[in-house]
Amino acid sequence: MAIGLSFASARAAAGEPATRPALSREETIAAYEARFGRARPVVAVIGENSGTELTDYVIPYSLLAQSGRADVVALAIAPGAVVMQPTSLRLVPQATADRFDADYPQGADYVIVPAVVRKDNPRLLAWIREQRDKGATLVSICDGALVLAAAGVLEGRRATAHWFTAKLRQAQYPRTEWVGNTRYVVDAGIVSSAGISAAIPTALRLVEAIAGHAVAKELGARYGVREWGTAHNSDAFVPRFGVNLMPYAVTKYLNRWFFRTEAIGVPLSAGVDDVMLALTMDAYTRTGRSRAYALSDGTAPVSTRSGLAFLPDIVIPGGQAPARVVAPLTPAPGAQVFDGILGDIAALYGTRTATGVAYDFEYAWN
Repeated sequence: MAIGLSFASARAAAGEPATRPALSREETIAAYEARFGRARPVVAVIGENSGTELTDYVIPYSLLAQSGRADVVALAIAPGAVVMQPTSLRLVPQATADRFDADYPQGADYVIVPAVVRKDNPRLLAWIREQRDKGATLVSICDGALVLAAAGVLEGRRATAHWFTAKLRQAQYPRTEWVGNTRYVVDAGIVSSAGISAAIPTALRLVEAIAGHAVAKELGARYGVREWGTAHNSDAFVPRFGVNLMPYAVTKYLNRWFFRTEAIGVPLSAGVDDVMLALTMDAYTRTGRSRAYALSDGTAPVSTRSGLAFLPDIVIPGGQAPARVVAPLTPAPGAQVFDGILGDIAALYGTRTATGVAYDFEYAWN
């Protein structure tokens, strides 16, 4: 979801249609064609240091890295750690954009653009344009589309993003054809996806374009995902009185008014599953009842299953451990991993809270 807009803004956005219905055809990402004599594609995932959406960044990186068919690089636009919104978790990037340019002067084959706090960061926008001009396929996750639009690369194109920003996008970027009710849109070398939960199907479609259907199918099965087509009803998540407003009211307002925010500890250990880490920390921090903190037994960066490195929020022993710590993060084979996380939240804080979190993710649950 776009960072910084209020719940009232979301309701205003819902009051006036600003997107077209999805097209009937299935969107297809063209199969990868090798360039520059590369044995496999180079994928750059770019973060903005002051704030980048955790799930938008981590899920595409993790799935592409786990495919074993691409060289995936975790970047920041400037030196230093990247704060992963809405948590306080910090990513240690593998390189800066400048270092990437030195290592890959011909550019990336694919660039993943998550939602960020500073959508107007001039270096970020310039770098995206440079990568586009070098022939990279640009892939925005959720409101990463606002970054692409600010960079000027969506003019005259079809695109989508989180329903929450529909009216804002139409007003600020009217020369883009904003498509609704679809997981992702593909238009001439630019891929854009809907709300946060669209990260997994969009990433699997990209894996399929690079490595084939069998690899994408096996990878999706690890997280209980059996299809990654475009079918999606964003309109179902727009808050409406008498229909679905209460879960939003609970997570955005009522939980914060009537309960103290509880610290939730999330184990951050070597080899932790990136997808589970991102979904768990993101979801618990959106409840209005809790905030997730990454726990480790040392201060050093911790490497995940896919090779990302994160700095812990709390070091144990030495720091004050939260009273509540979630179980070790291991996906159950064949299970819908996000369903399990939402089920745990429902058991702890109630079904309305879990449903509100699911709505934030544009995820159909319960």
